[in-house]
Amino acid sequence: MTTTPHDPAASSDPGAARPGRPPVVDAAVWQAARDELLVREKAHTREGDAIAAARRRLPMVEFDGTAEVVGADGPVPFLDLFQGRDELVVYQHMWYDGTPHQGQCEGCTTTAWHLRDAVYLNARGVSFAVLTTGRWDEVAAYVAFMGYTQPWYSVRDVAAPVGGAMGHLACFLRDGDRVFLTYSTTGRGNEPVNGSLSLLDLTPYGRGETWEDKPEGWPEGRSACWSWRSDADGNPTWGPTGRPVPQWTRPGATPEETLGRDGRHHGP
Repeated sequence: MTTTPHDPAASSDPGAARPGRPPVVDAAVWQAARDELLVREKAHTREGDAIAAARRRLPMVEFDGTAEVVGADGPVPFLDLFQGRDELVVYQHMWYDGTPHQGQCEGCTTTAWHLRDAVYLNARGVSFAVLTTGRWDEVAAYVAFMGYTQPWYSVRDVAAPVGGAMGHLACFLRDGDRVFLTYSTTGRGNEPVNGSLSLLDLTPYGRGETWEDKPEGWPEGRSACWSWRSDADGNPTWGPTGRPVPQWTRPGATPEETLGRDGRHHGP
């Protein structure tokens, strides 16, 4: 006589754990577990508030507000980016000279895609702009291709902290005609911009990335930061069929003639 392995999914016990699924419990047990986690979440929130309070107490460094950056209206002083407001947040977008649109930075493309509407920032007295070291003619074509709505500027020949290293979020304060850098962050410090990541962190399967701590039996992560680049079917890829993910859903998307990081022709 032979037997087949026990299949929890076929069990008559409605609370039996299924592979890759949280256990099923009654509402009271769920609420108790939820309340226990809530204690940690509240502590995390309070610590975040304390860090924000410390951030507000950081010193600042002065920057020459007359330094020229290049935007849609030509060269303008950096001071103009404030648009008359006292505060300014910028995203410093990495750039690869001479690279086709699909070859630009995946992480920066995704970050900029989540910053298409600054109306609430503006209402709170904060302006927003995207800076990059690319040549303006290349940058302008890319902005038009992507359908970005916020102002972009080339800071190619501008000194740090406005020019220099990219891939950062930075905050500036204006005092009359004087400009000061108050804060800068990079790497995962940029994640608050990407609300999609915060929502994914609330779900059972999370971001679906390989580095995440997941229960045994959960779906394997596809790769680190799989959401940065994919093919037309949404599969993560870095090959000749890949584009940064937001490029597949940009306004007025048209048939693709060149794909991949290097712009090689792909298709019939």
